[in-house]
Amino acid sequence: MNCFSISAVAPPSPPRCLTVPALLANPGFLPVLQQGAKHLIALYDRFPRVARLVSAQQKWLLTQAGYALHLERDPGNPLSGITASRLLDIIVEFGVASRNTATAFLAEMQAYKFIRDVPGCTDRRSRPLEPTEVSHEAMTLWFRGQLRSLDLLDGGNRTGMLESTPEIFNRSQPRAAKRLIADKAWREPPESIATFVWTESGGLILDDLMTRIVNLVPENGLHWVEQLRFAELSNHYAISRTHVRRLYARVEALGLVGWEDRAKSARLWVKPSLIEDYSRWQAVKFSALDEAYQCAVESLGLAEQVPGVKEDNLRA
Repeated sequence: MNCFSISAVAPPSPPRCLTVPALLANPGFLPVLQQGAKHLIALYDRFPRVARLVSAQQKWLLTQAGYALHLERDPGNPLSGITASRLLDIIVEFGVASRNTATAFLAEMQAYKFIRDVPGCTDRRSRPLEPTEVSHEAMTLWFRGQLRSLDLLDGGNRTGMLESTPEIFNRSQPRAAKRLIADKAWREPPESIATFVWTESGGLILDDLMTRIVNLVPENGLHWVEQLRFAELSNHYAISRTHVRRLYARVEALGLVGWEDRAKSARLWVKPSLIEDYSRWQAVKFSALDEAYQCAVESLGLAEQVPGVKEDNLRA
């Protein structure tokens, strides 16, 4: 059975998990999202090549799928772990990407030394792969940052639990990856978000935009960014100014952003609908991560007390 079958995501969700409606109802959710976006930009600054490679939705999905395959690898089974054929099985089941895209993605990951052949494996037909140290560090820091965001929302101690029991990551990441890849609400975001994240480096540009919002509560029906200069984005994220300009032109054509005075100002307005779509999309991810974390904690026989959390805010 393909390990990414929806039926493989078991047991049922623990009742304490943060749900999408509960996250969206939390008044602290948008500030936490903005702080989380800043953390993702910091990860880019630390791992620029890794971050650029996975900053488009398609490659993000492939990366999460591949890492889940790695963590569920059985050393006694040469057909388990990351292999081209297993990744292609996921492509077929969920339509994440074309076979050519998946094959090219693995080749790119190997070329940049983000994955390598599993040492000591003599089966050249399956050729299992594994993440390198830099990939593991980037993935674990990403996961820790996501748990920190959840802790900020409900006063939990997920990051502390992760520090004391790293096995939580090994059990959480595959489950969360399966849920998110199988969930159309995450896999196929609304047009406002897809315009960014289905473009090379678009995820970085979207996260960057979210960090620049100065009024999280709309003023006269708009959010504002005081300074947005394409040259600055191009230099920071090592992408062409033309690419940035075209991306923003597509978003502007949807009526989601616009300039106060294009000729004289770098001040940008943002429609609340874009922020709302981003919040809903991110809530899907955080709910899946929390559910996976809670299942991991339960499976390890651990207990976590969440101080000061109102039950109404946790459940839907």
